[in-house]
Amino acid sequence: MRRRAERGILVLTMAFFLMFTVLVWNYMRLSQRREYVRAAEDSSFITISAGDTQGTIFDRNFVPLTNSSSSVVAVAVPSAVTLGELLDLAEDSAEVREKYAAGRPFAFRCTRKGEDSAGLTFFDVPVRYGEEAVAPHVVGYLSEGRGAAGIEYAYDRILRGGNMENSVTYSTDGFGNVLIGAGKDVIRSTKQDTGAVTTLDARIQRICEQAGRDIDKGAVVVTDVKTGEILALASFPSFSVDDIGAALTDERSPLIDRALYSYSVGSAFKLVTACEGINEGLGGYVYDCTGSIDVGGQLFHCHKYDGHGVQTMSEAMTNSCNTYFIALSQLLDTKKYRALASELGFGREIYLCAGMTASAGVLPTEKELLVPAELANFSFGQGRLTATPLQINALTCAIANGGELPLLTIMRGITVDGETVGNEKLPRRSRVMSAETARELRKMMIEAVYLNDSSKARPHYIRVGAKTSTAQTGRFGEDGEELCNAWITGFFPSSSPTYAVTVLVEDGGYGNDAAAPIFAEIADGIMQRGNGV
Repeated sequence: MRRRAERGILVLTMAFFLMFTVLVWNYMRLSQRREYVRAAEDSSFITISAGDTQGTIFDRNFVPLTNSSSSVVAVAVPSAVTLGELLDLAEDSAEVREKYAAGRPFAFRCTRKGEDSAGLTFFDVPVRYGEEAVAPHVVGYLSEGRGAAGIEYAYDRILRGGNMENSVTYSTDGFGNVLIGAGKDVIRSTKQDTGAVTTLDARIQRICEQAGRDIDKGAVVVTDVKTGEILALASFPSFSVDDIGAALTDERSPLIDRALYSYSVGSAFKLVTACEGINEGLGGYVYDCTGSIDVGGQLFHCHKYDGHGVQTMSEAMTNSCNTYFIALSQLLDTKKYRALASELGFGREIYLCAGMTASAGVLPTEKELLVPAELANFSFGQGRLTATPLQINALTCAIANGGELPLLTIMRGITVDGETVGNEKLPRRSRVMSAETARELRKMMIEAVYLNDSSKARPHYIRVGAKTSTAQTGRFGEDGEELCNAWITGFFPSSSPTYAVTVLVEDGGYGNDAAAPIFAEIADGIMQRGNGV
């Protein structure tokens, strides 16, 4: 009996163990089936990307500076379209043949756009730059899909944040075949309607780039004299954003934005000396230029070896007489003189946006200007003084705008619809000279063009006011001649100034020869544009 009971217990134990094993196995099998089901659900769709759309950088009138053209991309389902249909559309027929043979849905570039069908979906995908790209130094460029310079860098999160996807999603069966009858889910990005809005005017920018086409190294800046908005900013040499490698190996360093770099200024600074002279009641000062002037035992020469003779301030500005302004500077209050230069923006950085700040240049200290020779150099824009094309342009704005210096800007704000601007700031101005002083300086700049028979700054379609510079650099060329930076800065129309234009030709020689003709071409181009010519 006892043995039978023990055998019974053993049998029951084995039965329970067997049942437990079966239960565990079934549980594991069911769990695995659930994983298989989940995997099948995850793979029941396939999504094909047709490329991303990034936000746009616009000019002031919502003309796109990026995304200005588009390419056609199609997504094809081989089981629902013939190879012949695709080859008739394809840019690269060999690529399409290979992808078609694989039997899976794929994207390809097209030479033209067709009609959407069950097996074909077409997209217009913006081309980021294209062959007609303008203002590369302002727009900037990408590196590994992120903004690396210019506005591309400053507004990277706005331009590349959010939904950029262009894609088609299809349902598939358990073998991965597209279920054509189940339809498709198409996503078309509208990211190109959002982006950053600049103050640039694309048409004026193109005029400047064309006018400066022969500048080896230099810059052009055009601003609205009342608001300080930068309408064009061109740096030379330019570069292709699609070939940054070539720019990196170019010995002229085309990636440098020369509008933001500081240079020896030369005679354009005589406008500041004249301004302080007028402020101190010396607007009627007369000086007899004999060709040279002794300053503390050091002889300074005028560019006219035998001198200009008796000169008024206006005549000295027209003739760009160095000795007149040296003599005038010796009569000025040095502290007030330097303070005026600082108020006019010399020695101060100009912030445009993240990663785009113009150099402060060099403004000699008051102590340095107590040295007679340093003050003499300062009076006609030489010595330690350096400034950027933006600073010289801002000076011109103040003179043209009745004595109010505007804060130069290059950004209007951001847009979410490609039609309106958000976060737009009002123009900021500060009074740096009286309206009467500004009027006197404007008159001098007009006379410097029209009372100078040799001036090359005269446009055909508009009267202007301008001042040229030939700034010594202390560097010498292979021929032993000193290299000089050629400048001109001016405004127009002369009767009611709207535009300020500054041209720098680095190592260009004489301002009247190298920079003035470019200024005149830009002025004519802008006025022809305004008249619809």
